[in-house]
Amino acid sequence: MGHFDVLLARLLFPRTPIVLDHLIFAAGTASDRGAKGTLLLSALRLLDRIALGAADVIVGDTAEHQARLTPVQQERAVIAAVGAPEAWFEVAHGRRSQGPLRIVFFGLFTPLQGTPTIARALRRLHDRDVPFRATLIGSGQDHAECRRILEGVDEVQWVPWVDGADLPALVADHDVCLGITGTTPKAADVVPNKVYQGIAARCVDITSDTAPQRRVLADAAVLVPAGDDDAMASALQTLANDSSALDSARERSERARDRFRPHEVVADLEARLCAVR
Repeated sequence: MGHFDVLLARLLFPRTPIVLDHLIFAAGTASDRGAKGTLLLSALRLLDRIALGAADVIVGDTAEHQARLTPVQQERAVIAAVGAPEAWFEVAHGRRSQGPLRIVFFGLFTPLQGTPTIARALRRLHDRDVPFRATLIGSGQDHAECRRILEGVDEVQWVPWVDGADLPALVADHDVCLGITGTTPKAADVVPNKVYQGIAARCVDITSDTAPQRRVLADAAVLVPAGDDDAMASALQTLANDSSALDSARERSERARDRFRPHEVVADLEARLCAVR
């Protein structure tokens, strides 16, 4: 959220190249979180335009985000995938070769993440007597609804908060890391950080089959239609009941993980910075 910082930086350092990490559009984020006031959204769109105008280099994470820029802004834009910090690549995984499928989700329970769909998928696993254990980390907008959907599902453990330094090891102790399955416009434009982090931690990712995720991840993740809890449940059930399917998905994820290391995802950004110095 550098919208205000980039304006201050432009005032203080008028001759210095200024880079704006525009991963989040202010107006789009507010709309995704349920904001509906015309005046508020107009003000946030204006803030986006002013911040983008103050930057010499605009960094986005997907082609879909870049396409939302004006042609003039796109000339100053570069795409850098979110990737994952090295700590996620270095953590030792603790998965067992036997036992129920271990599933993890972490996030803010926003509409973008589609957590009610995730909750309904886990409820389906419970109702089908599929062997699994799930850890759901975080709280937020849709948390109460998820708790309601999963009431009485003893296979689910709720964790309100995990310190960032401890999160990689916790995630690596699971077989599957769930990404997003929201159906909002914003959800169709992103590849979330948890997807990259799950791959780095040697988990199998299950996330929505959107254009940016399909393009960036290819077969490194298991893709299911956004908002389709039955499809997500079926994908999880296959991994829980078929060890060869789980092993194959792990191998595909493993082959892709080095593409998302920090030095790889910033290569185009480094080249652009050299050009504007």
